[in-house]
Amino acid sequence: AHLTEVLDYLRAQFARQDEQHEQTRRVVNELVLRVGGLEVALAGVRRDLAQQSETLAHVSVRMDGMAARLDRIERRLDLAEAH
Repeated sequence: AHLTEVLDYLRAQFARQDEQHEQTRRVVNELVLRVGGLEVALAGVRRDLAQQSETLAHVSVRMDGMAARLDRIERRLDLAEAH
């Protein structure tokens, strides 16, 4: 009878451990999915930042061109006023 009690106790312990292991596995699987989603979102943010940097570079080039044109116009006006 004592051996039966020990075996029943061990079975209950193993069943509890199996359930805890299964629950841990479910949590890990969920976390893996969530991390994957975060990686996708981060890639999107990086893409958006790269696009914004590209846009900023284009604007900077245009501003440089406009500044050069403005300098030329100012020089011409100064020359015209000097005559």
